[in-house]
Amino acid sequence: MDIKRNGTSPSTPGPADYFTGTVRLDTPFKAEVPGRAGGAIVTFEPGARTAWHTHPLGQTVIVTSGLGWAQREGGPIEEIRPGDVVWFPPGEKHWHGATDNTAMTHIAIAESENGSPVTWLEKVTEEQYLGRSG
Repeated sequence: MDIKRNGTSPSTPGPADYFTGTVRLDTPFKAEVPGRAGGAIVTFEPGARTAWHTHPLGQTVIVTSGLGWAQREGGPIEEIRPGDVVWFPPGEKHWHGATDNTAMTHIAIAESENGSPVTWLEKVTEEQYLGRSG
């Protein structure tokens, strides 16, 4: 058994290559081989979001506070709230983040394949984020 005590790992800013706006990452767990699951607590300030991305084995997002948006390629922007659990299937291009005026925090869980849990793609434009363009 290994207990990761809250507050023992420093928070880090979300890398500008993968996020728009102010994002804080807390990474409380990553499985040791042969495990593949890893997770992060991600806090998005209003207007902040991920870039478009995919996960080779899918991703589960559990909203813990605030109000957010999530969108899969070709689909509508969906509102996500505390207690909502979002599943993105393997390879599905998507993004998620806060709304334009409310912060949002979620727990993100994904498994690695060939050492990577995510493939980052282009940034979500303001028009896409605000639902003016697919």
